[in-house]
Amino acid sequence: MNVYYVMAIWVGMALLASFFSIKVGLSVALVEILIGAVAGNIPGLREHVQQTDYTTLLAGIGSILLTFLAGAEIDPVSLKKHWKASLSMGAVSFLLPLIGAFCFARYVFDWNFHASEIAGIALSTTSVAVVYAVMVETGLNRHDIGKLILAACFVTDLGTVLALGGLFASYDWLLLVFVVVTTVVLFFLPRALRWVVANLGHRVSEPEVKLIIVVLLALGGLATAAGSEAVLPAYVAGLVVAGVFMNDRVILDRIRTIAFALLTPFFFLRAGTLISASTLVTGAGVIATLFLVKMITKFLGVWPTAKAFRLPQKERTYTTLLMATGLTFGSISALYGLTHHLINESQYTELVTVVILSAFVPTLVAQQFFRPSIRISSDQVEALGEEDISLPRRFHQRDGGAPEP
Repeated sequence: MNVYYVMAIWVGMALLASFFSIKVGLSVALVEILIGAVAGNIPGLREHVQQTDYTTLLAGIGSILLTFLAGAEIDPVSLKKHWKASLSMGAVSFLLPLIGAFCFARYVFDWNFHASEIAGIALSTTSVAVVYAVMVETGLNRHDIGKLILAACFVTDLGTVLALGGLFASYDWLLLVFVVVTTVVLFFLPRALRWVVANLGHRVSEPEVKLIIVVLLALGGLATAAGSEAVLPAYVAGLVVAGVFMNDRVILDRIRTIAFALLTPFFFLRAGTLISASTLVTGAGVIATLFLVKMITKFLGVWPTAKAFRLPQKERTYTTLLMATGLTFGSISALYGLTHHLINESQYTELVTVVILSAFVPTLVAQQFFRPSIRISSDQVEALGEEDISLPRRFHQRDGGAPEP
């Protein structure tokens, strides 16, 4: 098929996902995965949704930028302020689901060792993007509880990224080169970015944006050559330059526009097209079991840890539910496993379905029944550009808060 027709079909699906996400108030990433799944399973339609080298490339670049943006949204000041609680809750939020999902996949469902590792990693995640959207839309990002939750989610996802990169890396001299080069580059990146912004920034040619993209692609290429995952340096790079973006949100907004307008839709649509409809029926028991495993292990880890740091009961439950969410890194981990032949298509479908369920089920319960009663003024409402910004409108501005403009 003509290359432009293929691109038009994919971008058209992304446009359709945008319309639906705005209309129904769901995350555009979720809608893109669902539309990709529909297009990839309907006879007569799936033949036109071709996966080519360039759609795969765009999806890969989209996942790198998506990971970078997730890291860049973390407030370093809040992370430092709440480091004990966030490190403790984030660690157990990562480790218990990792172990629980691995054991169930390996010893109950008889998956092979590497497939079980992917299951553990994919279900250990939380979703910084989903949680960030909820925090801003409810105004909790201005309060200590919201900052603590975001910092803890960062720790969880950092563990996920490190596990994905570390478990499947080739431990040789090239990996050592990757670690050394990445450390040096990330040390100088904030200084270099500040210099470019101060002396060359905010021009039509966007040199500061190009600098970030060049660094991400170069480190991603080195990570791939070392047998690791390209999203690993991207997440850490986002964190180290987050302080720069706190003083200049324009750069972050421009990168976000590039990512979400063109690149990340290819990642989520591609993830959806690889879902098998028949597996949703035959694997319903596995999906339900793994979903319960993730929810239970998250509660066993986060809830008592939050209690140890004297969070009130309502805030403890709210924190635990939000840290049980997952989307971006869960999808990335499952797709990594499929593309590297660590899991098969049925296992991929089961894992991605669990990830999708965890993106909105805990969020719905948390917002409906456990959201802290904090009054919100109209000047606290901020515009979002995350992939998960379009949450159901019934969530916002309860408990006496001002209506959304």
